[in-house]
Amino acid sequence: MTRTRLFASLCGLVFFLNLARVIFAPLLDVFITEFAIGEATAGLIVTLAWIGSASLRLPTGWLLTKVPRHRVVVVSGLILAASSALAATATTVPHLMGGAFLMGIASGVYFVSANPLLSELFPSRVGRVMGIHGAASQIAAVIAAPFVALTLIVDWRLSLWAIAVGAAVVTVSTWAVARNTEMPSAGGADRDFVAGALSEWRLIVTALAIVGAPVFVWQGLFNFYELYMQSKGLSDQVAGMMLTIIFAAGVPAFYFGGDLADRFPKVPYLLGIVGTFAASLLVLTAVENLFALVAVTAVVGFVIHTLFPATDTYLLDTLPDSTRASAYAVFSSVWMLTQAVGSSAVGLFLERGYTFDAVFSGAALLLGGSIVVLVLFERRGRLPS
Repeated sequence: MTRTRLFASLCGLVFFLNLARVIFAPLLDVFITEFAIGEATAGLIVTLAWIGSASLRLPTGWLLTKVPRHRVVVVSGLILAASSALAATATTVPHLMGGAFLMGIASGVYFVSANPLLSELFPSRVGRVMGIHGAASQIAAVIAAPFVALTLIVDWRLSLWAIAVGAAVVTVSTWAVARNTEMPSAGGADRDFVAGALSEWRLIVTALAIVGAPVFVWQGLFNFYELYMQSKGLSDQVAGMMLTIIFAAGVPAFYFGGDLADRFPKVPYLLGIVGTFAASLLVLTAVENLFALVAVTAVVGFVIHTLFPATDTYLLDTLPDSTRASAYAVFSSVWMLTQAVGSSAVGLFLERGYTFDAVFSGAALLLGGSIVVLVLFERRGRLPS
């Protein structure tokens, strides 16, 4: 029962941690007006939150070979509470950027420590647990924009204060529950960060080969999704609704996708998800009708979000106790960096005169081709499973 209560606390904490990563996007217009800055500077605030999320993942992996996982999780919550309060009191742009960067750091520290902990707390249900945990995180992405709109009735700083207070309360709750929970001993064997990561290089490279390209494409897709939908003739309001749909589809995707990851062979399941994402993205570039766009948007959102719990399940359920946190930290760091440059790549192609449909159809075809190659490797037993 105490492990279940700890899991519930972690679901609450991950909600605030992901909200901290996505809260800045709907606040950009406010920042431009409040601080008299341009779009590039405002965009840098968002970028800093994601860079922060990637920056300390490797050091956190090393720390997990010295410190129990649940203590690092609690530290991530404390960082979030303090950094959100810092951002909420910002009076200058550098002050705000520093808060955003630290809020991103909190999320990176959390995911690298919490995901291995969850897999060890519930070793027989890794996929299901990762799916529910991911759904809690995804809800934050869905409500971020309406939440900001609601707080703007009072003051934009209220949204950041809400994260600070919420994170503080949930962190204290997590610490209290963790103190009364018998923690798994599985992580005790993971004491050599470099050796652990190097010993699992084939698994890390395989996972990145399968899921690196699709998240690169996904990052570029969702960051330009409103503009993409507008290029298909939709109004600003409807285009914004389409972005909400693609994120909302991720909530059931995490839940069911994690459950399916426990039931299906892991590598074929991952390959199937990426192949389906490529096919649905190609269909998206071909449709123009509003109802068809809504339907395909929901499919694309559902499919791509099933990839995340499936990937975590593949790594965390396959890695042995002696290397789990070390190898997962290395994978997570590289994977996050892979995602981060997707938007820049899409923007570069658009600036060179390519249309959205041309960029995304080309990406879909390249993804499809890579999956064919990986399927051949899998059939020959060349991919670790």
